Amino acid sequence: MGSITSPSSSATPSEKFPRSSLMSVPLSNKKSEPSYGIYAVFSYKEHLDDRNVSCVMGCYDPVTNTWNHECLVPGMVENCVLKGFAMVSVGPSIYIIGGYVDNVEVRSQVLRYNVVTKEWFMCASLITPRHNFACSVCDGKIYVAGGQSTLDGAMGVSSAEAYDVSLNEWTPLPFMSTIRYKCVGVTWQGRFHVIGGFTGNKMPFMDRCSAEVYDVENKKWDHVRGMWQLDIPPNQIVVINNKLISSGDCLNVWKGQIETYDQDLNLWYPLRGSMKNNLLSSSCSLNKMNADGQTSEPLERICLTMAAIGSYLYFMAGYRMVGDQSSCCTLSLVHRFDTSAMNNQWETFEPMQVEGERDLCSHCCVAQLP
Repeated sequence: MGSITSPSSSATPSEKFPRSSLMSVPLSNKKSEPSYGIYAVFSYKEHLDDRNVSCVMGCYDPVTNTWNHECLVPGMVENCVLKGFAMVSVGPSIYIIGGYVDNVEVRSQVLRYNVVTKEWFMCASLITPRHNFACSVCDGKIYVAGGQSTLDGAMGVSSAEAYDVSLNEWTPLPFMSTIRYKCVGVTWQGRFHVIGGFTGNKMPFMDRCSAEVYDVENKKWDHVRGMWQLDIPPNQIVVINNKLISSGDCLNVWKGQIETYDQDLNLWYPLRGSMKNNLLSSSCSLNKMNADGQTSEPLERICLTMAAIGSYLYFMAGYRMVGDQSSCCTLSLVHRFDTSAMNNQWETFEPMQVEGERDLCSHCCVAQLP
C-alpha cells in the first residue's frame, strides 16, 4: 500500500473554509461524544461561473459546531469532480472507493486517508470499477455490491466484493440475485444489507422494493421482498441502537420526518417526535443578515447528508446564497435529533458561512479521532 502526497494546502481554498456567519441561532449546551468527526468530500469553486473546481475533504466537529478544511483529495482529474463513490471509515482511516468522473471514466481506484497523520495512501483497486453502488463495513472488512461499471447508462451489475484492510486485498463474493444500482449499503445485525436501487427497465417492480442480505459467515445472499417498499431508491440509511433509520429517498431526500424499520412487520414507520417540516425549506427564514440585521438574498439548498453518532442523528445541509453571479457563498447548517430524548429532540446549531460554492460529492462518514 503506497503512500501518496496530497496537494499542498497552501494552494487550496482552505483560508476561506469556513468563516463565521453573522446569523445567530443558539448553539446547544449539550455536547456530543468528543472523539468523533464527520468527514465529507465537497466540490469547491469560488464563484458560480468558475471553471476551476477542486475536491476538498472537510471535517465537522460536533462538539464545537465547526467545519475544518482537511486537504484536497489527491489523484483527481484537473477541474473535474468525483461523484458516485463510497466513503467509509475503519478505525482512524477513511476510504474513498470507486466513483466516476463525468465524461472521463468509472474508477476502480481506492484511496485511504489517515485522520491522525493526515496522510493519503493508494490501496488495492476494486476488481470491478463501479459507481452508485452499495458499500458498508462489517466485521472490519469493507463490502461493496452492485452499481454501474460504465458511463453509457448501462443497467448495472450484480457483482460484489470484499476488502480486507489488513491484507490490502479485494476478494470476489457470490453475485446478487439481480442487478442493482443507486442502492444503499448498511450493516445491520451482523450482515451486509443492499437495500432498494434501480434494477433496470425490464425487471419487476418488486425487485426495486426489495433487499439483498449477505451472510458473512455462510457466504451467501438472501433476498428480502418489500424491505424498502418504494420504487425510488433510498437516499441514505444508518443504524442507531440496532435500528435502521431513513429520512427520504433519491427524489425526496427529506420527507418531513425520520423513519425506522420494523423487521417483524416489514415496514417503515415514523420515529416519534421526528417531524420537522422546515428542515430543508429553501426559504426557511435563514436569510443572510447584514450588519443592520436586515435580510438580503434568499437561500437555495444544494446538499444534505446524515450521520449517526451515539444516540444522535446529525443532518448536514448546505445552502447556496443566491446573489451576485461573480461571487457566491455557501451556508452550512446542522440539525441534530436525539433519539434517546423524550421531548425537545431537535436542535439547530449556529449556521456557518463558507466563501464560494461547496457542493457535496457523496454522503459523509464518521471516523473516530485520537
